[in-house]
Amino acid sequence: MKIAVFPGDGIGDEVIGEAVKVLNAALGSSYEYELVKGLIGGAAMAACGEALPARTIAIAEEADAILLGGCGLPGDETMSSDVSATGALLKLRKRLNLFANYRPVKPHRALIGASTLKPEIVRDLDLVVVRETSSGLYFGLPRGISTLPGGERAGTNTLTYSESEVERIARAGFELARRRTGKLTSVDKANVLESMVLWRDVVSQVSREYPDVALSHLYVDAAAMELMRDPKQFDVMVTENLFGDILSDAAAMLTGSIGMLPSATMTYGRKGLFEPVHGTAPDIAGRNVANPIAAILSAAMMLRMSFGLEEEAIRIEQAVDRVLDSGLRTQDIFTPEGELVGTTQMGDAVVAALV
Repeated sequence: MKIAVFPGDGIGDEVIGEAVKVLNAALGSSYEYELVKGLIGGAAMAACGEALPARTIAIAEEADAILLGGCGLPGDETMSSDVSATGALLKLRKRLNLFANYRPVKPHRALIGASTLKPEIVRDLDLVVVRETSSGLYFGLPRGISTLPGGERAGTNTLTYSESEVERIARAGFELARRRTGKLTSVDKANVLESMVLWRDVVSQVSREYPDVALSHLYVDAAAMELMRDPKQFDVMVTENLFGDILSDAAAMLTGSIGMLPSATMTYGRKGLFEPVHGTAPDIAGRNVANPIAAILSAAMMLRMSFGLEEEAIRIEQAVDRVLDSGLRTQDIFTPEGELVGTTQMGDAVVAALV
């Protein structure tokens, strides 16, 4: 197994360090594997002047899977995505054709009270947001900031999807729903966007191949409302890039903290990029307070989805369960009855809980 490790920016180095610690403990000497470290985002810009160096691309292309901490720096919003730290991740996804992002949302039993929603709303919740990640508004052309004839500036982004792009992400959603409860919700904005009219039509066409999966459609604004009102009505949600980015972050709060959510972004076959949903959180970087659980669970997803190591993935997930049941809490999930620990202490505890 050849695993690319890209800590990235902000808290990425801290949380990926703990994920690698747990990964090494879980695999031990039972498997042959190689961890190859690379630079991406702001860390790469500081070291070699570009956010996605050729060496990083080569490492990613040669690897069987990629474990990423996060990309992004304050001020990225003022820069072109072609050169920004955040843009490096978008370019890597496009380069490797990583088009299907899986974000499971499943509150831990010990953290039901950490959500801002009532316990009965989130207890036993288990859903997955399947987000398209290599097209849509983040990649469409034309894009940019231009100057109108009168001197006023105008910003432009284009939401474009081809039939084949919608079809492949729809299949990813249907295949996952088939393995779960057989229920898929497609989220679009077909009432005002032509690209989403196409989206809905193609998803409906693909659904004919999956008669065992019940398909429903929701506009994204209604989906956001229903996600807060009654999230347990959903099992698998499939949606476009921007909508999936927003909905999955909102869904993260159903678990009590975005620091709890792992993700996987897959291409065809088993190759994927695995990263915590929380991003780089530069305001807490270097303080040993970040929650490493999302990164640790991302490593577990990698073992399961890229390498088929179900038993080892379950061992890591059960170790996380034991640690949270014991009352250990990082700052983001702390409650008065818990015991506050730092990033490294949480990682050590998960290693110790591995059986």
